[in-house]
Amino acid sequence: MRRRVILPLLLALLFAVPAARAAQVKFGNASVHDPSVLYADGMYYIYGSHMQAAKSSDLQDWKLFSKLEKCTLQPDYAVEFKEALTFAETGTFWAPDVIRLADGRYYMYYCCCEGSKPLAALGLAVSDSPEGPFENVQILLKSGEPGYDATVYPNAIDPCVFFDAEGRLWMVYGSYSGGIFLLELDPATGLILDGQEPYGIHLLGGNHSCIEAPYIVYNKETGYYYLFLSFGGLGVNDGYNIRVCRSKKVEGPYEDAQGHAMADCKCDAWSFWDNDDIAPFGVKLMGGYQFAPLPGENSDKAQAVRSPGHNSVYFDEGTNRWYLIHHTRFASTGDRYIVQTREMWFNDFGWPCVAPVRFVADSHIPANVAFEPEGEWKLLSHGQDVNTEEHVSVQATFSANNVVSGGYSGKYAVEGEKITLTLNDVEYRGACAIGYDADQDAFVSTFTAMSRDGQTLWGVRATGQA
Repeated sequence: MRRRVILPLLLALLFAVPAARAAQVKFGNASVHDPSVLYADGMYYIYGSHMQAAKSSDLQDWKLFSKLEKCTLQPDYAVEFKEALTFAETGTFWAPDVIRLADGRYYMYYCCCEGSKPLAALGLAVSDSPEGPFENVQILLKSGEPGYDATVYPNAIDPCVFFDAEGRLWMVYGSYSGGIFLLELDPATGLILDGQEPYGIHLLGGNHSCIEAPYIVYNKETGYYYLFLSFGGLGVNDGYNIRVCRSKKVEGPYEDAQGHAMADCKCDAWSFWDNDDIAPFGVKLMGGYQFAPLPGENSDKAQAVRSPGHNSVYFDEGTNRWYLIHHTRFASTGDRYIVQTREMWFNDFGWPCVAPVRFVADSHIPANVAFEPEGEWKLLSHGQDVNTEEHVSVQATFSANNVVSGGYSGKYAVEGEKITLTLNDVEYRGACAIGYDADQDAFVSTFTAMSRDGQTLWGVRATGQA
């Protein structure tokens, strides 16, 4: 009887995986620029620029099924969307959005723009399948026609279509130029409702400020509409970063955590594309970053993330979990890009906090890994700047008596999935979870938190320790 107890125990010790270590997790690294997410019939779809589209059953393993060179969304796109392409003087499609309406069909809001000037057409196409083919309905908006003032009016690209809390259908859109605008749509047809200003309601931006990729979601628990945006340029050296603001009303006004009116967020007159003018506005969720390896960790795989941006957001009502999907570049690979999914939580201040590592399906996380606050941590502040180079983490020690020392000093407290930290006299609140550190090929303790005034702090526990 004693042997029966000891033998299984010895075998368990012999073959146990160390708490932090794991077999390499596989990701389907689809190249979809500006991913906009749709969930339909058990599958997640993302649609992006250049007619790129991918699908996944778990938000982790993405499979590309369309691109401009082999466009299954519309094989004869040059003919089907000829009017928009001709008007915009281009062969380029930018960030689309797809939504399913009450008739069960899929409505794609596509846009064509050459990119060097705000000459664009935004149109609607419809399909019976989320994978197409999408058939053109009509052009909804144009920008760049005679009489168009690019400092005041929007570039007609980057649509996001969504329902508000009352069931009304809206489209938020815009990129650089005159800023971000909002229009109400007919939920029966998907077309723009009559009786509105030609471009709709101005929410923020102007004077060619580097703001684009608007995406609005409503959180019924907080009662706010959250407007996600990308600031800066999209290139690997251009500082793309994800920001958010909120409002109790879909039409605004929107504010950030410091109380700035986002309607004031724009470049000064004649200081076009000046990121210093817009940097103080919006809650910065993430920009370029790198977690610097600590002693005992592998430094060979450590990647510097650059220009993460143009996100969409998905809320799973069944699990009450939020996800942010975006593309990103890396310092080591130039302008190549991949899609990443990250889990997202709303903290006690009512602001979204994004995970510091990529989302991994629950089935891949070892059951024997638990959150461990004590030890060495890599802490990373995203700051408020439009950073063209990555911010780098610093080392801090979390002691058993809830004291933090090293790169930051203060204290921490963990209660369930919530974490509160007071570091350098600033209080942060957020969420803690087990996450996959791809640099170290290990499951580790992580947290994401934010201060009351909107400063984002990430933490990843080091793997080179007991």
